[in-house]
Amino acid sequence: MKRGEAAELAGSCGLGAWTAFGVLTMVVVGHDGTPLFADADLLSWSVGHRPDVAVALARGLTDTGTGAVPYALAVLAALIAGRTPRQRTLAVALCLGCLGAGQALRYAVMALVTRPRPPLTDWAAHASGWAFPSGHTTTAALTAGLLIIAIRMRGPRGRTVLTLVIGGWGASVGLTRVYLGVHWFTDVVGGWLFALGWLGLCLSAVARWLPDRWAPGVTDTDSARGTAEPTGSTAGGRTHTAPEQTDVAREEREDHAPDDPGRRGRSRPA
Repeated sequence: MKRGEAAELAGSCGLGAWTAFGVLTMVVVGHDGTPLFADADLLSWSVGHRPDVAVALARGLTDTGTGAVPYALAVLAALIAGRTPRQRTLAVALCLGCLGAGQALRYAVMALVTRPRPPLTDWAAHASGWAFPSGHTTTAALTAGLLIIAIRMRGPRGRTVLTLVIGGWGASVGLTRVYLGVHWFTDVVGGWLFALGWLGLCLSAVARWLPDRWAPGVTDTDSARGTAEPTGSTAGGRTHTAPEQTDVAREEREDHAPDDPGRRGRSRPA
């Protein structure tokens, strides 16, 4: 896929996700933060199905969606995407910037919406701050998206399996927040939509404005090949040789014609 097409596709996906996120946010604000849709039912089911082993696994998985783990995975995504030291350095800055700026913007949205969390008696893990959108969910989804983009760019063997595993991890972190009782399900959906919208915007901006020589996944040879100018003009997908070059070649063939009396035209002495 060309960079222009990738920019349009990413921008369209990001705009659609943020449109859905805006609608969900207005619904949450309109209901004063009370549970929506299946929020209460899913929380009740989670509270009634909490064996000790499942709770321990959920806590371990939910911890990977915060702290240093997401930023370390973002650096890993940058190292996978880049091919040269210069590209990897820039990719690290872009990935960390995308993740950090997304976190800051999410905090701003949380402060504006101020949705309360589920009742404290239903919690099975520590939590702080407002509920919408879910912080762990947003962070894990952004990190998973960066890793998936890097893998799809490099195209290693088994990339489909890796994509499914990474995507499953990002989604599972959000679901553990509901299972542990610290978020409503619509908080998690809001985090997914927010992450997809922000990731689409960042990817569209990078694909549209980043110079070719700095783009991760492009070698210096590829960049030089793309900027080289052809000697002839093209039309309809075919390359045409300049008329002057054709005339010169014809004259050279005539000047070096062998001395053959049987050929038509004048013969030239050896």
